[in-house]
Amino acid sequence: MSKKYTIGLDYGTQSGRAVLVDLSNGREVADHVTPYPHHVIDERLPGSGQKLEHDWALQHPADYIEVLRRSVPAVVSDSGIDPADIIGIGIDFTACTMLPVDNTGEPLCLKPELQDQPHSWVKLWKHHAAQPEADQINRIAAERGEAFLPRYGGKISSEWMIAKVWQILDEAPEIYNQTDQFLEATDWVVSKLTGRIVRNSCTVGYKAIWHKQEGYPSKEFFKALDPRLEDLTETRLRGEVIPLGTNVGGLTAEMAAMMGLNPGIAVAAGNVDAHAAVPAVGVVTPGKLVMAIGTSICHMLLGTEEKQVEGMCGVVEDGIIPGLFGYEAGQSAVGDIFEWYVEEALPAYVKEAADKAGLGVHAWLEREAAQYKPGQTGLLALDWWNGNRSVLVDTDLTGMIVGMTLLTKPQEIYRTLLEATAFGTRKIVDAFHSSGVSVDVLYACGGLPQKNRLLMQIYADVTNREIMIADSKQTPALGAAIFAAVAAGKEAGGYDTVIAAAEKMAKVKEETFKPIPEHVEIYERLYQEYNLLHDYFGRGANDVMKRLKSIKKSVE
Repeated sequence: MSKKYTIGLDYGTQSGRAVLVDLSNGREVADHVTPYPHHVIDERLPGSGQKLEHDWALQHPADYIEVLRRSVPAVVSDSGIDPADIIGIGIDFTACTMLPVDNTGEPLCLKPELQDQPHSWVKLWKHHAAQPEADQINRIAAERGEAFLPRYGGKISSEWMIAKVWQILDEAPEIYNQTDQFLEATDWVVSKLTGRIVRNSCTVGYKAIWHKQEGYPSKEFFKALDPRLEDLTETRLRGEVIPLGTNVGGLTAEMAAMMGLNPGIAVAAGNVDAHAAVPAVGVVTPGKLVMAIGTSICHMLLGTEEKQVEGMCGVVEDGIIPGLFGYEAGQSAVGDIFEWYVEEALPAYVKEAADKAGLGVHAWLEREAAQYKPGQTGLLALDWWNGNRSVLVDTDLTGMIVGMTLLTKPQEIYRTLLEATAFGTRKIVDAFHSSGVSVDVLYACGGLPQKNRLLMQIYADVTNREIMIADSKQTPALGAAIFAAVAAGKEAGGYDTVIAAAEKMAKVKEETFKPIPEHVEIYERLYQEYNLLHDYFGRGANDVMKRLKSIKKSVE
């Protein structure tokens, strides 16, 4: 028999990528990245140029189709593989990235008469303008004693489906009324590939307050939010919820022709990028925390029972691996903070020095920052440049650095920002561990762990745990390809279970990062200081960050 392959498609914040994977060993035969032509839309709408308000983050759904049009044919062509040997496609996506569609499944923002309506567009995961609605959801759910609230760490995020839907209803009821369904972008792309609209259990569980045993919250709860939302789950959130690894349907002839594939091949249920990465590093059992590190971090963990953990993004049965409870937490900005520093706050001489050394700016900063011992900079930062996802679940918090003097160097600030994100992860690890969900070893995937050794050593030292590194350039896409192999099934040359597929296809590097005892000791002291700042500014003792935001809005 000839070898069989699947394609994993990973839709990120700035770009989408396709990876063609050998099912016998997980080898990534070819990969291709398509930057989104419209990027993140956070200042003005395309075409009309209409100005967006603060905390908005949109995308253009045509960019997602462009990834299919460009990246899939590219990996098929580059690999030289016969399309007849490609048996499935899997998709993962940032989430909650959602969009309103009409009764034909077409995005409202593509209608000429609605293109200048901001609420008709795709709301990216980091759209935070629904915070007032999230606050109301949390207040009303707490007052009513809703059983779902503890499953999400006590707070529903403004990034998630219900808050975003309610914001549309609040601010643009005419868009809400023209919407037939609100879909996760991953489910929308799957619908374009198959002609069938379904909802995957991962996004609907983590982002739309759905529970495998109990379904959505009651109609009474939604009515308490707003009488107009009473029938939301039966109307605009309706649809079959299917497990990860399910074959949604065969690839349509039209899409197959566009991508250079054979029609009828399996299309797997949509997934979330971080969640797809878990089996791609071989994690299919409890006690292992997977960090998908990029612009932000998603922290994924498996457990055998449902526990309550402060600030977690959610716990969902079968949410990551069938048969286990999947826990999720996260940090809203990590790579984004380092990029901000390099793009917006770095003196020109650093770029000149990096050019002279033949290094990129990040590589130069990493090299110089590595010369310092833990604690030697005298600096400490809070990693809230894009709010706090876990454990405080508060998008109105902002970043800060303490301890700067006239002698502070750029590389010291850079190291401090790396450390701040590690402290944020430690906070999450501690929250899980203290709630009875064990965290014994860490796994890291994404671009940053492969590029920045200093970052990984700091994470090992701060968390006092060994870190395994993914041996894949595109771990979520590899995970998506694993789920595609399961959707195709053993008879077609794939696998019948995620565990069987991961056993053959997952990859981690031999080298690991182990904690250095003398570093652990210093970082423990710094972490106690981080905790004091974290609670002082994050738990209401001093709301100066929110007051500053309020003053800023009042003078614009």
